[in-house]
Amino acid sequence: MIIDRLPGLTLRTRLTLVYGALFLAAGLTLLGVTYLLFDQQLVQSFADRYGGLGSERKVVFITSKGHVFTGPEAVQWLQRQEEALRAAATTSLLTQGAVALVAVGSVAVGLGWVVAGRVLAPLRRVTETARRIAVTTVADHGLHARIALRGPEDEVKELADAFDTMVERLDHSFDGQRRFVANASHELRTPLTLNRALVELAMHRRAASSDVKQLGESLLEINARHEQLISGLLLLARAEHEIADRSPVDMADVVSHVIAQTAQQAEQAKVTVHESAGHAPTSGDALLLERLVHNLVENGIRHNTGDGTGWVRVVSRTASEGYVEVEVSNTGPAVPPYDIPELFTPFRRLGADRLVTSKSAGLGLSIVRSVARAHGGDVTGCPRGGGGLVMTAVLPRARE
Repeated sequence: MIIDRLPGLTLRTRLTLVYGALFLAAGLTLLGVTYLLFDQQLVQSFADRYGGLGSERKVVFITSKGHVFTGPEAVQWLQRQEEALRAAATTSLLTQGAVALVAVGSVAVGLGWVVAGRVLAPLRRVTETARRIAVTTVADHGLHARIALRGPEDEVKELADAFDTMVERLDHSFDGQRRFVANASHELRTPLTLNRALVELAMHRRAASSDVKQLGESLLEINARHEQLISGLLLLARAEHEIADRSPVDMADVVSHVIAQTAQQAEQAKVTVHESAGHAPTSGDALLLERLVHNLVENGIRHNTGDGTGWVRVVSRTASEGYVEVEVSNTGPAVPPYDIPELFTPFRRLGADRLVTSKSAGLGLSIVRSVARAHGGDVTGCPRGGGGLVMTAVLPRARE
C-alpha cells in the first residue's frame, strides 16, 4: 500500500489512515449506490405515471402561473420538469451526503486513532522494555527487565512472552559466563602462584646450575604472562558487574597518578609522555577508573615507534552535554580504520602481536571498554594522521 511506503509515519498513524481510507471508500460506495437507486426510482416513477402521455391520451397542463400546455408542448414541459427535479434531487443528495460523509469520517478517524492507540499499547510496552534493555549496560543488569504483560492470550501477549523468555535466557547466559570467568580465574591463580614460588626456590638454590637458572627465568616469564592474563580476566569480570558503591573521582588526578606510575615504563621504551590534566569530575569505582586510564596509557607506550621519537599525549577535560573525556593519543604504526573495532575484542591483537609470545594478554582495551560501559560511558578509537591511534573514553559528568 502507498501508506506503508510513506516515511516517518508511526504504526498508529498508518493504522488510523488505513481506517479512515477504508471508511471513506465504504462511504463513497454507499453514496454512489444510493444515488444510482434514487435515480433509477425517480426515472421509474416518472415512467409509470407519465410514460403514456402524448401517444393516445390528450393531456393538458395548467401551471401555477396560468400557462396552459397541451399536446407535444405538455410532454416537453413535463420532461423539463423531470430533468430539473432530478438535478435538484441529485445535487441535494450528493452535497448533503458528502457533508455527512466528511463529518462522520472525521469522527471515524478520531475513533480509529483512539482504538489504534489502545490496540498498540501492549506493543508500546514491548518497545519501551526493549529500548531500556538496549540503552542499559550489562553491568547495570539491563537484562533483568521483563515486560510481564497481562491480558488475554492473543498475538500481542504471545510476542511479549516470547520476548521475556528470550531475555531471560540471555540473562542466565551472561550471568553464567561471568561466574565461569571469575571462578576459573580464581582457581587458576593459586597454582600459578605456587608454580612461581617453586621455580624461584629452585633458581636460588646454591647447587643450581646456569642452565637451571636460565630455564627458571623462562618459566618465570611465562608464569608472569599467565598471571597477567588471569588478573585481566578477573578485572574484566569485575568491570562487567554493576558498580554499587560510587564515589566522586576527578579524572585529572587519575591521569596524573597513572602518568607517574608509567614513567619508568615510558623511559625504558624511549617514549615521551605529555600530560594535560584538566578538571573532569565523574563518579564510580576509583580503582577501575585508574585501570581504564592505565591501560590506555600503557597501550600507547607499548605500541609506539620504538626509535626514541615517539610520544603519548594524555588529556582529561570536561566535554559538553554532561560528559567528561580522557583522550590518549600516540605515535606509532599506521592502523587501518576497519581494524580498530577488533582492538576492543578480548584476545585480539594486530600484526605480529597476535603471537602467543606477546607481552600483553590482549585484554587491555577490552577492560577499558567494559569499565567505561559499567560507568555509563563508552570508549572509541580512530587512526591518528601520521600513524598511531587516538583513544577517547567518555564518562558521565558528576554533579559538583
